Amino acid sequence: MSGSSSFSSDPLSEAERVDVRRFCGYPAFGAGSSGFQSWRFFDSYGLLEFRMTNMSADELRVTRQYLASLYALEQAIPTSAANLDTEKAAVWTHNSQEVVERTRLYEQWQRRLTSFIGVPPGPALAGGCAIVI
Repeated sequence: MSGSSSFSSDPLSEAERVDVRRFCGYPAFGAGSSGFQSWRFFDSYGLLEFRMTNMSADELRVTRQYLASLYALEQAIPTSAANLDTEKAAVWTHNSQEVVERTRLYEQWQRRLTSFIGVPPGPALAGGCAIVI
């Protein structure tokens, strides 16, 4: 991704790790030192944690570029929803598929992040498949 050199190569902050998890479709991690930790019970969760902890400097910069793009795409969805009550205003005509198209683009970028990190999409991106234990 071009321009990734302007992003930090510092280890991911806890807030960034939370965002990587949710953008990759994984549920909240919970308190690390106590309680139930779902990642311990599923290989893909542990793999995601391992990859986030052990990224190279260049991988951290690229991950942060993905995060920046995903933040913007995520915010554009509710912003575009503000136009749902207006079909046409003067010369402007509302794209009735805008929210769907923005959501699809956002989900494509989520999958690109999971592919870059090298983990399978989490349950939230798995297309509504249930996990049976």
